[in-house]
Amino acid sequence: MHATSRSLRRPAALLALLLALGAALVLGQPSPARAEGEHTAPLPPIRLVLVTSGLTWQDITAEDTPALQCLADGASLGAMNAASITERSTQRQGEETLRTGWRGLAAEAPRAAGIPDPPTDLLAQLPGGVLDLDASGEDPAPVIAEAVSALPADEDGAVDDAPVVVLDLGSVPATGAPGREQAIAELDSRAGALVTAAGGTVPPAGGDVTGDGSVDCTASLPRTLLVSAGYFPDDGGVPGSAPRDVETGAVEAPGRTMLQVALDTGAPGMALTSGSTHQNGVVILTDVAPSILASHGLPAPATVPGQPMAMKAVPDAQRLALDRTQAADRLRQAEVPALLSWAGMGAIGLVILLVPRLARRPRLAAVGRALAACAPLAAPVGLAAGAVPWWRADHPTLALIGVIWLGALPLAALLLLGPWRRSRMGLAAASAAIVAGGILLESATGSRLQMGSPLGAQAMIGGRYYGISNHLFGLVIGASTVLLLGLCARAATARGRVARVLAVGAVVTVVCVAPSMGADFGSMLALVPMFGLLALLVSGIRLRPWHVLGLGALAVALVGTVAVLDWLRPSDQRTHLGRFVDSVLDGDLGAVILRKLSENWEMTVGIPGLGVLVVVAAALSVVVLMPRRAGLQRLAALDDAVPASRAVRVAIVAGAWLGFAVNDTGAVLVAGALAMWLVLLPVALPDPTSARDGAMRTAL
Repeated sequence: MHATSRSLRRPAALLALLLALGAALVLGQPSPARAEGEHTAPLPPIRLVLVTSGLTWQDITAEDTPALQCLADGASLGAMNAASITERSTQRQGEETLRTGWRGLAAEAPRAAGIPDPPTDLLAQLPGGVLDLDASGEDPAPVIAEAVSALPADEDGAVDDAPVVVLDLGSVPATGAPGREQAIAELDSRAGALVTAAGGTVPPAGGDVTGDGSVDCTASLPRTLLVSAGYFPDDGGVPGSAPRDVETGAVEAPGRTMLQVALDTGAPGMALTSGSTHQNGVVILTDVAPSILASHGLPAPATVPGQPMAMKAVPDAQRLALDRTQAADRLRQAEVPALLSWAGMGAIGLVILLVPRLARRPRLAAVGRALAACAPLAAPVGLAAGAVPWWRADHPTLALIGVIWLGALPLAALLLLGPWRRSRMGLAAASAAIVAGGILLESATGSRLQMGSPLGAQAMIGGRYYGISNHLFGLVIGASTVLLLGLCARAATARGRVARVLAVGAVVTVVCVAPSMGADFGSMLALVPMFGLLALLVSGIRLRPWHVLGLGALAVALVGTVAVLDWLRPSDQRTHLGRFVDSVLDGDLGAVILRKLSENWEMTVGIPGLGVLVVVAAALSVVVLMPRRAGLQRLAALDDAVPASRAVRVAIVAGAWLGFAVNDTGAVLVAGALAMWLVLLPVALPDPTSARDGAMRTAL
């Protein structure tokens, strides 16, 4: 008994030590929002906020919109996510977000969204208040004159009792909708009239007045924000409905949602970023209210999702903002064809490996194993595809397909030519190592390639902009457990198997959880029990209920420690781990848990096919744990040859479903883990003849 107890304490102590050391090292790294090149000099307060909707960086050029281009030349720029709580994010919703810091209209938000109702006007605490003006009418001149007269006379805009002027310049129909070009021209005309009324000069279409770039439209204005606060114009007060023609009542073409324009004249020529995105050139509409408050030296409530915008030096800020916009738009059409063009070979490989008549042919089965093992390589290559500006091509889908293939072919050569190719288990484990290593490496180095990449953080969706998203986390736990299956198969002793589980588990956990890397709160709650359970199972220790409870308590303690350490950093450097602590301190823990559960349920039942996938995954989870009863003789034969095989499957089933329970998009996590195992497990299976005869005819 004492020996067993010592064997248990050592793995648990080693796991805790590795995680603590890794977290300490990682938490000492600077946040991406504080990277070299950030503008740190004091800036004047924001005095003017220009509001529109439907405006993207594709619309702003010196030829067609000289006034807007001149403003952009004197400002920091970013592509902005203006998503709301409804499918159709409108300017009216965005204008409330500008005041409250929360997405959409509080009065019409579902309770699970966590939006305070009644809403709190954060800008009401400004010393000079807010002056709301509407210049979208047929004669904007009087309104523009009133706005200019309300602006402070000094150049730095530092008059404490001067109001912040919020000026509505009128909306633009969404991309692809009728009347868009005319609306953009009118918007540019109003912006030019504002600059002229303030004493500035508007360059002519196609260039500036002098031709040498010396015209500065922002010199005559105090620090100004221009934000496109919605994807669509105001729809008459009914969020989610399409606009209707006044005379005919017909529904107009809704257009396409795209990232919107955001610019801040505080520091020209730089890219906007924020602690919400940790990505240069990308901000969120909820960042605007905290930015206005911060410019006046006022803090926003810690529970507000947005963070003050910052400026980062980049070679070409407008090119970057345009790249972010185009990549997010074109990825929606190119992502699936590009990934399937490579990963589709896995389906062919699985057919060969799972149809007994085909799997009995050695040469054909070898081809099937190669195809199935190479298929997952599309994941790490796709995640890094943002390093190549494929979206600039005339045919972006074909360009992205080319990027995927050019990146995956060298990895396939490495996989198929390395020494691990000599065994089935080695081939599956090597493929899993490449997938898990590629995803973890991208997150560990700051998630700089995810924007515009298949499987990466999608700026249009806005769930995560950095770190390990749930679908990536699912791929990581699936790949890491397949890797451990191969490593444990090669270990001669229980001690060796435990050491390999703890080593892989520590690396995966540190990268997934560390705020400067994966920044995934829920991953700790799944990874520590999963790897701890696997370490116990392969050690030969008889599993007890208190073991499971202890692993759960360890996971909660570790994630709580990391969250508190993140919370101790400056507010603009925190990730959502630190902001979770703010929610707990404000007494919102119950609301946060309820919102997460609600979002998870709504995604599972609301997305066609996803609910069915979850049911299928649950059935498969049961089947793979009892292969003999389910008639899976080849899997049973694998268990006979590799004693750790069943233990690894128990761990991945436990980890996947625990991850499902503690995350708001748990269904995609399960899908990612299931996909890795469905593709790579058949690679490691014995051929049908070996399973039938009860002997393995090939080395694992």
